[in-house]
Amino acid sequence: MSDDIRTPIREFISAKFPQISLADEEDIFALGFVNSLFAMELVMFVEKTFGVRVPNEELRLDNFRTLNAMAELVRSMTEGARLSAG
Repeated sequence: MSDDIRTPIREFISAKFPQISLADEEDIFALGFVNSLFAMELVMFVEKTFGVRVPNEELRLDNFRTLNAMAELVRSMTEGARLSAG
């Protein structure tokens, strides 16, 4: 998985919660600091940063639980956009 995707997401989360050190597979919801407002901020950040639109069917908790899950979601959406444009 590309660190290029995880790095800005990690920096965004760290800016909001500087007291934590987040591992790639750590469940940010299980840590207890993420609420529904932050979850929506996270979705908007991902969309703006990576130039994607997260479809409603992909707005599942499992896609945003870990840095790896978010990176995989972005990767799949950007690859899908390239394939449909090509």
